[in-house]
Amino acid sequence: MGSFVKGTLFLTVVIFLSKMFGFVYRMQFMRIAGEEAVGIYMTAYPAFIFFISILQLGIPLAVAKVVAELHAKRKDGQLKSVMTTATRWSILSIIIFTPLLYLFIPYLAGTLLHNDGTKLTLYVALGAVPIVVFSGLFRGYLQGIAVISATAWSQMLEQIIRISLITFLLPFFVTPENPALTATYAMGITAVGEVFSLVYLYIHYRLKKKKPKKTDSTKAYPALPLLRIAVPSAGSRLFGTFTWFLEPIVFLKALTVSGLTAAGATTLYGVISGVHVPLLLFPSFIPNALAIVLIPAVSDAVARSNYNLLNERIGISLRLSSLIGCYAATYFFIHGDELAMKLFHLEENRGFMRILAPIFYFYYIQSPLQSILQAVDEARPAMMNSIYGGLAKLFVMFVLASQPFIREFGAIIAIGFGVLITSFLHMATLRGHKMISAGFRFFAVPYGIFILTSFIQTYLISNSSFDFWTNSALTLIILTLLLILTNQIKISDFKYLTSIISRRL
Repeated sequence: MGSFVKGTLFLTVVIFLSKMFGFVYRMQFMRIAGEEAVGIYMTAYPAFIFFISILQLGIPLAVAKVVAELHAKRKDGQLKSVMTTATRWSILSIIIFTPLLYLFIPYLAGTLLHNDGTKLTLYVALGAVPIVVFSGLFRGYLQGIAVISATAWSQMLEQIIRISLITFLLPFFVTPENPALTATYAMGITAVGEVFSLVYLYIHYRLKKKKPKKTDSTKAYPALPLLRIAVPSAGSRLFGTFTWFLEPIVFLKALTVSGLTAAGATTLYGVISGVHVPLLLFPSFIPNALAIVLIPAVSDAVARSNYNLLNERIGISLRLSSLIGCYAATYFFIHGDELAMKLFHLEENRGFMRILAPIFYFYYIQSPLQSILQAVDEARPAMMNSIYGGLAKLFVMFVLASQPFIREFGAIIAIGFGVLITSFLHMATLRGHKMISAGFRFFAVPYGIFILTSFIQTYLISNSSFDFWTNSALTLIILTLLLILTNQIKISDFKYLTSIISRRL
């Protein structure tokens, strides 16, 4: 169990730093560029990710898997030929798909997104995609030979470059009368960050590259083994990014049907997807770290048929994730909207956080649940649960957001509805597995404490004259005391974690 916790702690720090840099980037971007420019950028960004999925064809994941297998078998002489084959297929993909996507962009911007202002931003995004494709190849190779630190530091470097350019360079290019141009410059900064990441990864690739021996075969690695791994992976990822790609299209279409202007709808989408959702996702660095560690940890327990260890690891993960959800839901429900205005300098308090926070409690347990399902050979149900949640979100979004009396609040409800569907389906699938005895007590008690704390702060201490930060601290103190009194936070947890950290140091 010690190695499980050590791995979780290490990944928690890495993911926390990555999320922190990303959060600072969004905060600076909103403050400098303004809501409309951020709206245009965030509307184009899902298309950027979708373009990457198309051009990559799942090849980076295939490279990581094939390289890892060959490296484990001490066949390092074949690694260069693997990269040669992967590079050729990547170049072929770029040559085929880039012109098609270039021709598709005017239709995407004008007809699907209802905003020609996104066109230039989408062109710049498409220009950055080949950079990401080659970065993915180097990242896959380094992951295959277990040089994980280089891939983590490349992401950190990219975020630092983007933050620096947004803070010190973008202000010289901001054009208040033309938010679309400002968004284009911001997408260009994203491309520059990708270039630095590519150079960093390439340097590490050159340093760590395994040189073939004279006796090694110089034949090119066959494409078929790579494609057998890449194509299914690409299909799965394409569907996930495609639903995200559809989100701004459905959102903008629904709001224009309800009578809102395209510019107003774009601004709202930017505020929701660029401020409120990232703010809610920020505390998920701990569940995300648990999710990464859980797959090998649970797989190991299953392989040894040690069901006590299996349920112990699952229990600790779900309990910790539900505690994070309790803290996040409580704080964001009471203080989230005011916090968003203070950090991002929003023009008005729209009240979105009070709707999303109670629902996003279940998001924090979603990634550990999915990892557990994957580790116990329930990967296909886990994937289908995510698909059902994504489709349900899009359907409910169009139905509700197109109604003039609810508009953007309908979209907010739809986002939460998608989270609930996926999380509850994951829980139902997990409950149906014979080896796992985890119940719903991990979620029920912390959620009840969230409701009780919100009631105390809203109705019993509502007339207090504390400032924002003092009131925030008071909320966290009340919540922590209630969690300790109900034995949700245990002193033994702190002793165990302290002993692990002291041994690590």
